[in-house]
Amino acid sequence: MVQPTLTEVKFSNGAKIPVELHKVRVVQKLHLKPVDERLAAMAAGGYNTFQLNTRDIFLDMLTDSGTNAMSDNQVSSMLHADDAYAGSQSFYRMEKAVQHVFGKKWVLPVHQGRAAENIISQAFISKGHVIPMNYHFTTTMAHMELNGGKVFEIYTDEALKIKSDNQFKGNIDINKLQALIDQYGPERIPFIRMEASTNLIGGQPFSIQNMREVRAIADKYGIMVVLDASLIGENAWFIKKREEEFKNQSIHDILLTMCDLAQLVYFSSRKVSSTRGGGIATNDESIFLKMRDLVVLYEGFTTYGGISVREIEAMAVGLYETMDETVISQSPSFIEYTVNELDSLGVPVIMPAGALGCHIDARGFLPHLPQSEYPAGALAAALFIVSGIRGMERGTISSVRDENGNDILADVELLRLAFPRRVFTLSQTMFVIDRVHWLYKNRELIGGLRFVDEPKVLRFFNGKLEPTSDWPQKLVAKFKEDFGNSL
Repeated sequence: MVQPTLTEVKFSNGAKIPVELHKVRVVQKLHLKPVDERLAAMAAGGYNTFQLNTRDIFLDMLTDSGTNAMSDNQVSSMLHADDAYAGSQSFYRMEKAVQHVFGKKWVLPVHQGRAAENIISQAFISKGHVIPMNYHFTTTMAHMELNGGKVFEIYTDEALKIKSDNQFKGNIDINKLQALIDQYGPERIPFIRMEASTNLIGGQPFSIQNMREVRAIADKYGIMVVLDASLIGENAWFIKKREEEFKNQSIHDILLTMCDLAQLVYFSSRKVSSTRGGGIATNDESIFLKMRDLVVLYEGFTTYGGISVREIEAMAVGLYETMDETVISQSPSFIEYTVNELDSLGVPVIMPAGALGCHIDARGFLPHLPQSEYPAGALAAALFIVSGIRGMERGTISSVRDENGNDILADVELLRLAFPRRVFTLSQTMFVIDRVHWLYKNRELIGGLRFVDEPKVLRFFNGKLEPTSDWPQKLVAKFKEDFGNSL
């Protein structure tokens, strides 16, 4: 029996404070600009945090995608990369890492997670197909719909509750899955997708028991199970902490158990291994061959897949590090600390704490704003103005319009404050908590947003908005009244 590795440090006074189990050896200078300059930057960026310039940002909590800190071993591995176009030894080292960590024989490299989604969608989805999943991700849905598929989110009733005791809000509802198969027939379902962990509803994990139930139904009807493993390390960590059967299992054993329940696994290494790139893996050669030539067409040769071989080397090391509890527990522990602190201050946050980031409930934070005025986007803009913290809107701006041009309102309106692995210190985390709390106390000053430039596809990336009133200026005035010349 594998004994659990302890990553929790207890304080004698009973305080629950996360302790970094690493030391900082390379630093990057940050800039915290005055509030008037932050307002000007937000206005120039069209009140869209994606359009901000990093020179204007203090803490960049937009995403963990490609922003995680690499280890010293990852950085040093990049120095012995093999630059060959075909047959690179760097790829074979990465392939070996995928085989060991995920237990899959056939490996295809791609330049990032959405590239994997493109390849999988083109290989397996046709017009009229339906794809059940625990929850969609923006690029996932876009690729599937472009290939004629329709996404069905069959999450449990607990999934969208802001505050819940359910430890696995990322589970698929088994009854809904059966009903979907009965309605459309297994021949119209190319695969069932499970995302570890559900990005758009608070980084919530699923349990292995739920995955086993999904696989049993899939096997009954001959349907493939596809696992988005981009945050699989954190999902495995939650399984170890929350699923009794696995509390004494190693992270590696849990990873192998999860991957064994899926015929196809794909991942963004911008998340799972703290590097750029991505990959697709399977033990079924026929599945592999359906995708292989598409990788050559869209990504590059099968031994580099559009990725720098230096990144491939670092990816291999990062995959091995995904088995290290001190690596994968760091981000969830900081997220849990932030969530619990904000909850104690009355700020509405998604609970229990999940992976990727702290998710603030914008509808609970700004009950006076209708969803048509994009409360999550307004909250993201307001927080940047008062703090220099860049978060990401995960609400109706991240949704789409229907055939009549009306917004399809998001199930939840969230401001996500991402915690990339091993990037932020505790004092910076305390600054985040303080500024969010101050903003909550002054929430009535925050108004809505409206589009002035709206792309037709994935509008949240490049869209431009404007405030519906002069609320940003009033917010700045209140900030100066309370903080004076402080940044």
